[in-house]
Amino acid sequence: MAETLRRVLNGSSTDGPGETTTAVGPPLLLLGAPSSGKTALLFAAALEAAGEGRGPVLFLTRRPLQSLPRGTGAALDPMRLQKIRFQYPPSIRELFRLLCSAHEVSGPVPSLLLLDGLEEYLLEDPGPQEAAYLAALLLDTAAHFSHRLGGSGDCGLMVALQTQEEADSGDALQLSLLQRYFPAQCWLQPSAPGPPGRCFRACLEQGEQGSRAEWLVTFQPEGEMAITSWPTQTGDPSSEEGASSGGPP
Repeated sequence: MAETLRRVLNGSSTDGPGETTTAVGPPLLLLGAPSSGKTALLFAAALEAAGEGRGPVLFLTRRPLQSLPRGTGAALDPMRLQKIRFQYPPSIRELFRLLCSAHEVSGPVPSLLLLDGLEEYLLEDPGPQEAAYLAALLLDTAAHFSHRLGGSGDCGLMVALQTQEEADSGDALQLSLLQRYFPAQCWLQPSAPGPPGRCFRACLEQGEQGSRAEWLVTFQPEGEMAITSWPTQTGDPSSEEGASSGGPP
């Protein structure tokens, strides 16, 4: 299962010593409260995908990042950063327009599509129809990029959504609807003990059967991302095989 999360995050898996094949995981919905590591994980995934030698990375967010996400390190490869295309649609209508016109854009095809701050766009029109339309557009855009990539691989899709501790019925309906479109969800929360902003607990849920696995995501001081199994503790029901799914760890 360790490679499953890595495939979902960066679209690559190792078949054997020295052998790497492209294996983009299912569309992934990142969920968590503020400061739970969603932006840091998206940015780390963008850096890793940009270093794979495939197409560029398309990173969509409502406003420019004021600083590099915590935990991603300061020593970044400029060549990787150049392959990350940041675009800042200021409203859900502009986001719709950008996604609908993706097929008209020429040039290198993105190998990874990222959207940070989905909740900010949905706040403009909180109805379930808008959430469904946006989710469908994101999936369609990723599928279009995959078609254009042809035999060189597929385009991965990761979307980050901030959750509330006490969600109302409208938020719960939106989340339930989005989970239908995204067969894999990763719930994030800061991990303790560990350096603030650098260690996160990730609970990955996939498929109709709700298979669940937990991981420790650590950003090293130099910016490298390490993914290890969450340490099993006796008497911790969340770490047992086949634990129930449907919510954050």
